[in-house]
Amino acid sequence: MTTIQHKKTNPIAHLTPEDIEQIGIELDAIRDEVMGSRGERDAAYIRRMIKIQRSLDVGSRAVLLFSLFPPAWLIGTAGLSIAKILDNMEIGHNILHGQWDWMRDPKIHSTTWEWDFASPAEQWKHSHNELHHTYTNVIGRDNDLGYGIMRVDEEQPWTRAYLGQPFYNFLNACFFDLGIAAYDLELGHNLATKERRRDPKFRAAVQKVRRKIGKQALKEYVIHPALSGPSFLHTIAANATANLVRNLWSHSVIMCGHFPNGVETFEKTSIEGETRGEWYLRQMLGSANISGSKLMHIMTGNLSHQIEHHLFPDMPSNRYGEIAPKIKDLFQRYGLSYTSGPLPKQVASAWAKVIRLSLPNRRKDEVARASAPAPLKVRVAADRWRRTPVAAAAPVTSAS
Repeated sequence: MTTIQHKKTNPIAHLTPEDIEQIGIELDAIRDEVMGSRGERDAAYIRRMIKIQRSLDVGSRAVLLFSLFPPAWLIGTAGLSIAKILDNMEIGHNILHGQWDWMRDPKIHSTTWEWDFASPAEQWKHSHNELHHTYTNVIGRDNDLGYGIMRVDEEQPWTRAYLGQPFYNFLNACFFDLGIAAYDLELGHNLATKERRRDPKFRAAVQKVRRKIGKQALKEYVIHPALSGPSFLHTIAANATANLVRNLWSHSVIMCGHFPNGVETFEKTSIEGETRGEWYLRQMLGSANISGSKLMHIMTGNLSHQIEHHLFPDMPSNRYGEIAPKIKDLFQRYGLSYTSGPLPKQVASAWAKVIRLSLPNRRKDEVARASAPAPLKVRVAADRWRRTPVAAAAPVTSAS
């Protein structure tokens, strides 16, 4: 992995500025067609998902009241794990993106929804919707790329601390909800100086996270287990297992979206004066899909269609599979690589990159990069990304 501006073979060198803007026009047309056709079918979908998730959650917790018995423990834990994944991925993530705000249902709206996750919805929406989706895969601007604890590009200076990044990443996967809460608080930045630590806004945000974690812990490890009576400890173990399964699954899906081979990263300077067409192109190159069944797509929150999601983050998630063939055709017509693969392959690819980048670059590669000037076509492509257009489109954000 290295930034697109410094690659020996640039995947967009063959595109003209006119090509890029035409890509934007075609994608706008796809978006307008879908957004204009939203209706009862879509509303019924999200309501059905919420009903299934809540029924599964309540039913599984009821079964776990008898978790002293192994079959009840297994059934209840499996059901609760699935319920938590649905709440986190297909329901919470997508509602908080504003995908269902058009329904004007105050119970299913990005401004009122709260999810079963350590990070308060408002804080997550800022770090994810406003920052990650605006600065997708821009090193130094998109902290989702490595979560501020990992080396994500070969040109980043290597230090011995990065030797531990496979371990850091594994811990982050196991405690992903807590990791995201810490990430949303920008702890590395805000704990760096006394002034930031004492900032009233930061302290208030920390208090909100503490209250949210406290309420979650009270529900999962005190109230529900207490209702189980003699099954108290077994229910605690079941709830902890369900949270672990949810965390490992969510982390794997998100890693597959932006870290496998074939996904590009970008320099900070490359988005200066970025047009709408260029923003679209960055989303196309900076995302990867997971192939699979309809059930797989639902369980990933349709983030298995990560490319489509990053192009249209506020489009109802049930529509991503519908537009995927059109997006893939667009990639092919413009000579771009549509990165996709089954879950095991994408997970293995992402972890291989984490491990590789934890080690210093091979000396031969370092010498070659230091001594060889960038090919002309790469410099031209990089300049294209840096140019200030005469009339730039309004910045694209992820929530409507």
